[in-house]
Amino acid sequence: MNALLSGREILVVDDEPLLRKRLARFLESEGSNVVAVSTFEEGKNALESMPFDYALFDVHLPDGLGIDLLEFAKGVSCVIMTADGGWEIAVEAMKRGAVDYTAKPFELQEIPLILARCANAKKSDRSRQHRLESMDGNDGGDSLFFGDSLSELKEKLELILAADRRLGERLPPVLLEGETGTGKSTFARWLHAKGPRKHTELVVVNCAALPESLAESELFGHEKGSFTDAKEKRIGLFEAADGGTLFLDEIASLSPALQAKALVAIEEGKIRRIGGVGEIHVDARLIAASNRDLDELVREGAFREDLYHRLNLLHVRIPPLRERREDILRLAEHIGEQIALRYRLETLEFSDAGKRQLQAHDWPGNIRELSHEIERAIILRNPAGLDFPSLAQIEANADGPQPLDGSDWLNPFWEFADGAFDLEKAIDRLVDKAIGQADGNVSQAARLLGVPRDYIRYRKKKRDE
Repeated sequence: MNALLSGREILVVDDEPLLRKRLARFLESEGSNVVAVSTFEEGKNALESMPFDYALFDVHLPDGLGIDLLEFAKGVSCVIMTADGGWEIAVEAMKRGAVDYTAKPFELQEIPLILARCANAKKSDRSRQHRLESMDGNDGGDSLFFGDSLSELKEKLELILAADRRLGERLPPVLLEGETGTGKSTFARWLHAKGPRKHTELVVVNCAALPESLAESELFGHEKGSFTDAKEKRIGLFEAADGGTLFLDEIASLSPALQAKALVAIEEGKIRRIGGVGEIHVDARLIAASNRDLDELVREGAFREDLYHRLNLLHVRIPPLRERREDILRLAEHIGEQIALRYRLETLEFSDAGKRQLQAHDWPGNIRELSHEIERAIILRNPAGLDFPSLAQIEANADGPQPLDGSDWLNPFWEFADGAFDLEKAIDRLVDKAIGQADGNVSQAARLLGVPRDYIRYRKKKRDE
């Protein structure tokens, strides 16, 4: 059974009884559901009443021309069969929407190859359409900078790539977790570009930007007439990424129902379009990303536990920029080179003040914020060297102590007042500050403070007693 054809709906329109019967029987043996008819009118009625993935039309039919059926086959991958040969018919058919053609007589074994070309063309068109609609950019530069702080992370990614090359197909999912702006989409692109599927499609989807009413159709596709606006068949992005990589950014934004369908697609390699009756086999390597702790969301009942455990097989945490301070200057130089190249400028040096400002800032927006600050500085460049006066932390006194590495959070000029300090309240204030900065995410707040998650729960419980 052919995985490409299994479960697919195929229409055959040909007035030669023997060929029609042999072709239908062959396609059914490959797992397809076949409707075989002999006239233009029967073909037209079938296209208007049933959804098809592929259609094969003979050119000359008793009551019309097969290429005229293309008008009624919107969203269907069509192949023209002709005993006449010649480029004129082929060119006319392609202009009118046919994906391929074959000359009679042909070997039945040629048909799966022709339909495979049709499938690849449709996936490429769907992926290209999605890229144009989303106009997706990258996070913080055109190439990935690891630096010393990410050496262990790079080793982990290299091990994942080595396993990918051994497997080749049905690659396990990868989960990227990190704060907003840490470069999750850049890591996803890097994994795809370095892996065995680098010459295939990378389909990028921002799940948070998908309208809830359209999310299922976008991801899994729909059949013609399956809902009010479904005027033609449309393949989903899982299907568009078949053989390639599907990057689902902010996967926690998907509804529980879509999370369940995504789990089936990952575990069984099968999807079902809206309004479809058959299952479609897909082999899309899934890379999922979240700026929230999925483990915490599972405990809160906001994310499916079974999907989380499936995604958590290869879990990669991307640290925030404030945990990579030793690499900030080199990373800034790397980003500066990329941006200067884009603006057709020579790379400018950072001023001493600019270096101190870069290292002292907390970077809540992470690499995205760093990239924007550098781009702004390059556009409004100071001939004496790039600096960043818009950053919150600017040296207060050129001769005074400076937090060069950002590790000393305490104002060096602060002093205790006699008998006026309460250490317990100060700790509670720090805990509240971390929780606020983490948007209520207890796990993230614990990482900011460098303490176990249970410690924060203990402090909150102690305060409430």
